[in-house]
Amino acid sequence: MAFIVGDNCIKCKYTDCVAVCPVDAFFEGPNFLAISPIICIDCGLCEPECPADAIFQEDAVPEDQKEFIELNAELAEIWPNITEVKSAPEDADDWNGVKNKIHLIET
Repeated sequence: MAFIVGDNCIKCKYTDCVAVCPVDAFFEGPNFLAISPIICIDCGLCEPECPADAIFQEDAVPEDQKEFIELNAELAEIWPNITEVKSAPEDADDWNGVKNKIHLIET
């Protein structure tokens, strides 16, 4: 099993989770982060660090976000690896908690 990034990360993209990942399993897109299921060792360190509560263990992903399991795997293959914390977008707090943002992912 791996952890995945879900809907609430879109347009929030806080990177606190990146700092605690011991295997550098995070990948960065323009407005979303993804976790590689190949690299993730299921340690769980990232989940409590996410201010947006957007990280889930794969077998605990909410039903309405199951598509993010495959999406994380796909995007982690094409986006660059991120290993350091970066500033969140200026409007991240405005987007935190907004539901159903999948159509806003920029690739």
